[in-house]
Amino acid sequence: MIANTSKYLQILSNNDILGGMRTVAKNFRIDSELNDQATTLLEGLGLSMSQAVSMFLRQVVLHRGLPFKVEYPDRSKVLMDAIEEAKRLEADPNTKRYTDMEEMWADLDK
Repeated sequence: MIANTSKYLQILSNNDILGGMRTVAKNFRIDSELNDQATTLLEGLGLSMSQAVSMFLRQVVLHRGLPFKVEYPDRSKVLMDAIEEAKRLEADPNTKRYTDMEEMWADLDK
């Protein structure tokens, strides 16, 4: 019985039924600081970098593309306020205009 079971498991293993997967080695370069930060976070989740990359690639296949939106981060309120102020100043005919950089710097230093 044990001999038959062993032979059966070997056949299953050879047929890739037990979950043994064929793997390929991939080499890629990433920033060392990013690597350290990601490794620390992944270890906290109980994952290796290889497992995390495999999870990511599985999601790429399932989504038939990137599994997240790729976009610029939201702009801060300070930046948006500065953009609006610049637009108002540009549209205002009473805004002082400069053709001489030294005059502009002198006015800024006041």
